Amino acid sequence: MSSNQTTNGANDGAKPVILHLGDPIKYNTDIYQQLCEKFTVICPSVQERQRDVFLQRLRERTWGDFAAVFRPWWATGGEMGRLDRELVPLLPQSLKVWASAGAGYDWADVDVMAEHGILYCNGALASSEAVADMALYHIISVFRNMQWSNMAGRANDPDAWTDAHINAQFTAHNPQGHVLGIVGLGNIGYRIAVKAFKAFDMRISYYDPFPKSPEQEAAIQATRCTSLDELLAGADCVVLAAPGGSGKLMTTERIAQMKRGSRLVNIARGGLVDEEAVVAALETGQLSAVGLDVFENEPRPNPKLATNRNATLTCHTAGGALETAMGFEGLSMKNVLAVLAGQPPLTPVNQHLMKH
Repeated sequence: MSSNQTTNGANDGAKPVILHLGDPIKYNTDIYQQLCEKFTVICPSVQERQRDVFLQRLRERTWGDFAAVFRPWWATGGEMGRLDRELVPLLPQSLKVWASAGAGYDWADVDVMAEHGILYCNGALASSEAVADMALYHIISVFRNMQWSNMAGRANDPDAWTDAHINAQFTAHNPQGHVLGIVGLGNIGYRIAVKAFKAFDMRISYYDPFPKSPEQEAAIQATRCTSLDELLAGADCVVLAAPGGSGKLMTTERIAQMKRGSRLVNIARGGLVDEEAVVAALETGQLSAVGLDVFENEPRPNPKLATNRNATLTCHTAGGALETAMGFEGLSMKNVLAVLAGQPPLTPVNQHLMKH
């Protein structure tokens, strides 16, 4: 099955070529029209996006010297798998930008792409509001024993209902005044901090190799920790908002550095947390509660967590709002338009790694 070409006419050679990976545009049709007017847009078929075929198409230069790739919907368009040292060198030297929906980019070796002069852009700005809201849901849940109450409320068991009704309060706390330690104060992490500071009157500490400006810190009265160890030791609740690719941040050793009875929330990437270590920490009381939206082996969370009333679990839906999908789609195309016009990208991931 050959590639589909969606242009206002056949490619006359004058327009730069760009690849559209995945499902058709649903929301930002006006932006897509701009792309079609400026570029020859080629849509590789589902079959062509399978890794072996995709690599072969690149070797054969089926799509020529394309200048950009955009993936407007995170659930499709990634069938070729990881953008790694096998795939990236096959991309044409003409390629300037690969813009993808989704906030995470653990499926792309962005350092390798930078070595080849390819800018990688994600959609983090579009999901910041939704992910921050989900983080607040988990923060409330781990402080107020909401999962215990939810499970008892659905059990159709009067004893379970009465147990939660009477006893959940004795280990529940208001978030107000507690220290929220955020690992990764990027767009999403900062939005979480703003919401928690303003809505819950929490005290904010954070760890990030790139500090926020004094003005941004002052707006939320945030304290920057010089190390992850310092943050873990001082926080009542730790929220992971760091990008993937950092390996396991929360191991048995790291969890042991946290306050006894503290809480852990992960709305970032499942690979950042050792789930067996979390299970053990819940059993010993080192952690009083956890809230996880992402997991090591999706879609199969650790079964010991699934039955634990102190573990709030959601199905990697932190960014799952219609506004996010619309924003992802728009950003993928806006990044292409900007970069190919010689303007700064909107959401660059690896720009700091580029040699030029």
